[in-house]
Amino acid sequence: QSSELRYTANTQLEHLHARYTGTGHADLSKYDWLTHQHRDTLASIVGHPTLTSFLAIADGEAIGRVKFEMTERMLQPCGPPPRKDDD
Repeated sequence: QSSELRYTANTQLEHLHARYTGTGHADLSKYDWLTHQHRDTLASIVGHPTLTSFLAIADGEAIGRVKFEMTERMLQPCGPPPRKDDD
């Protein structure tokens, strides 16, 4: 019964990771985690018109310009990825 319970827990965890891609896993680097967080935040701002309007008013920009800049920032929200040290 213990192995069956473990199988069910792993299946549920895999389902959550498939459904919510930004939740991460044990091998996720700090850079990748931060990138997911920033991308999710930017997508939320673009997806909620009231947040986009608020930022447009605060910055004195057009709503379309704010959406465009947020969408462009989603490409590399934390800058270029760090170099990999291959041993």
